[in-house]
Amino acid sequence: MKKLICFLVVILACTQVALSQSREVKVLKANWKFQKGDFEAAHKVNFNDSKWESVTVPHDWAIYGPFDKNVDIQKVAIVQNGETIATEKTGRTGALPHIGTAWYRNTFNLPKDVKGKKIILLFEGAMSEPQIYLNGKKVGEWAYGYSYFYFDVSQFIQEGANTLSVKLTNKEFASRWYPGAGLYRNVSVIIKNNESIDQWGQFIKTPFISEELAKVNIKTKVSGENTRLVTTIFDAEGHKLNSSESTIQFGKEFDQNIKVVKPKLWSPETPYLYKAVSQLYVGNELKDENTTVFGIREIKYEANKGFSLNGKSTKFKGVCLHHDLGPLGVAVNKAALRRQMTILKDMGCNAIRSSHNMPSFEQLELADEMGFLFLAESFDEWAKPKVENGYHRFFEEYAEKDIVNLVQATRNHPSIVMWSSGNEVPDQWGEEGVKRAKWLQEIFHREDPTRPVTVGMDQVKATIESGFGALLDIPGLNYRVHLYDEAYKKFPQGFILGSETASTVSSRGIYKFPVVQEKMKQYPDFQSSSYDLEACSWSNVPDEDFVLQDDKPWVIGEFVWTGFDYLGEPTPYDESWPSRSSYFGINDLAGLPKDRYYLYRSRWNTKEPTLHILPHWNWEGREGEITPVFVYTNYNSAELFINGKSMGVQKKNKNTPQNRYRLMWMDVKYEPGKVKVVAFDDNGKAVAEQEVRTAGKPCQIVLNADRKTITANGEDISFVTVSVVDKNGIPCPTATNQLKFKVTGAGTYRAACNGDATSLEMFNKDTMKLFSGKLVVLVKSTITAGDIKLEVNGAGLKSGKLTLNALK
Repeated sequence: MKKLICFLVVILACTQVALSQSREVKVLKANWKFQKGDFEAAHKVNFNDSKWESVTVPHDWAIYGPFDKNVDIQKVAIVQNGETIATEKTGRTGALPHIGTAWYRNTFNLPKDVKGKKIILLFEGAMSEPQIYLNGKKVGEWAYGYSYFYFDVSQFIQEGANTLSVKLTNKEFASRWYPGAGLYRNVSVIIKNNESIDQWGQFIKTPFISEELAKVNIKTKVSGENTRLVTTIFDAEGHKLNSSESTIQFGKEFDQNIKVVKPKLWSPETPYLYKAVSQLYVGNELKDENTTVFGIREIKYEANKGFSLNGKSTKFKGVCLHHDLGPLGVAVNKAALRRQMTILKDMGCNAIRSSHNMPSFEQLELADEMGFLFLAESFDEWAKPKVENGYHRFFEEYAEKDIVNLVQATRNHPSIVMWSSGNEVPDQWGEEGVKRAKWLQEIFHREDPTRPVTVGMDQVKATIESGFGALLDIPGLNYRVHLYDEAYKKFPQGFILGSETASTVSSRGIYKFPVVQEKMKQYPDFQSSSYDLEACSWSNVPDEDFVLQDDKPWVIGEFVWTGFDYLGEPTPYDESWPSRSSYFGINDLAGLPKDRYYLYRSRWNTKEPTLHILPHWNWEGREGEITPVFVYTNYNSAELFINGKSMGVQKKNKNTPQNRYRLMWMDVKYEPGKVKVVAFDDNGKAVAEQEVRTAGKPCQIVLNADRKTITANGEDISFVTVSVVDKNGIPCPTATNQLKFKVTGAGTYRAACNGDATSLEMFNKDTMKLFSGKLVVLVKSTITAGDIKLEVNGAGLKSGKLTLNALK
């Protein structure tokens, strides 16, 4: 009998209130001083940093460029890509100046009664190898740039002013993609009593869920003697539901069970969240208070059945995401993350894999709130290296500590439904790798027995032979579609996860002829065709994965590589220059959807119609030549018209994977004018239509904001899509005009991005060329409320103007 894996859990999203009567959390965003370079005395309190740059944190020092092919030239054979001969790679880590040492300094004030308090210094991400000094004394260090970590700095603090200094070092050949540089996530000082709830010391789960009630089990580790804990649960509307008071500890841990009547279950469709408030007392004196948002849900993984959520069979319709946010670099920004996830939600995506590192707290909070299943990953390397200065240098000393921090910091998020201990690690070969996989998985189980563990495996044959794949809770296959059936037969789990799929490459709005399916295809302009038929040597086009998802009930879903383009890893042009960002994204680096977005939407978004035509219809010089037309739609048939003349009706069929999921008119000859498609329902009734027209010369700049009202907090961002139309208002899909941006009022210009992987224009400059007729401008709020005015100009074009509003 095949192994049954069943995990039930109710989880909470660990979101701490910034200020309560008993504790204070100071997020150190402002007043930072920054300087790149190594300064021997920079950790000293009296060090003169007056000439250093003033920055806010989160901060990525490398994103401001310039792009330079000499930043990280690597002569290497990428084993994961099947390469056996070393070649020169450029742009592999984004060609941005992330290598070197830099210092950050901040002076913050603590209240007069701080002596005798417990002071925690929390870092959510520091790239990389941070060394931390407080008031001139070293308080600790870490290694992994993606890890969250904290120190108890009570012995180092003083009343009044305190000087924090952070040294960061990025080595060359330390990453396979753009890692960023700097304090790219939040830094916080937590002030609380000695009698308090431990950092990440609370774990909530539910051993029982029914329609009538849920049993919420809350284990809380605390410090201090003679304490009692009162925990109260509130619903989403703020109504008090139930509470529990405990005075008995089991090994410095309270164990409470609280009933929730008629629980509303968390899911991607209904991400309902509760709130738990835990108060720690000594006698009648409140010593600490912790507020957490949580969701109730049940997960199961069963042989031959797959994954179920709250008793409902569910497939992962997921994407992989690297941690950079395009023109913002790796500096975390919640508005940028929300925009990404809103785009994914509209596509019908229900899951995200953090690749190949720990996710940000902000991303997990949004996943809980917006309804995304989450695969939280840890490492891209174990003990065997992929790159010269990768994580293998730290594995033996830090792997357990990094996993413990990952799990304890995030295990209370309802969105997380599995962990990953690694991605395509070279340790897949040999006995030592099997032992490492078992050791890491057992650490995850010890810290969180409620969720399974996977590894993204690309060496499937090797893991079948060695037993590596058999010991995992969830066997994750990266590509290898031809080995799914064999893996299912030989692995004991009874299901397979597509932990990384597709790796199709395309450039938004770029189309190449003739239209044929190819691998590792290269063109003189260093772009890839948006007909979505080009993939890498090790990978495949989306349709081949769709077949597996639809026809194999034991395939529990997929995580596509990738949801958005990212900086670095410009395959298939990693030996070419200029080329400094990926082509894998369903959306480009600016967050603009490629045609492939609509292919996935037509299959994943089952609630709304999709009807999308490609290519554009501006092909001067191709008159009379074969120019195939594809339609991505969730309707099964449609009729195509060119200037009113029918090109016939196409119906989806199972002749090939492409015919099953796309409507394709392969013999269309180009003539300027109008392309129209009319879609039919299953009864043959015309129910929807879409058209594309040939545009004239660019005439007018058009601005379209994702949000016209933003928050005046100095962090919020409106993403404004900039395009041009002709005199009749028809979009110009091939426009490459150079544009200039100006922001006035209660906002600032933050960055721009056009999605072109070959562009060397810097994101922070106030000018950029359109790519395939579009780009995106990022307008950031200040801390002042009021109107924000954006004006975009270009030679020979009517200006585009837009007013945004920033509210307190």
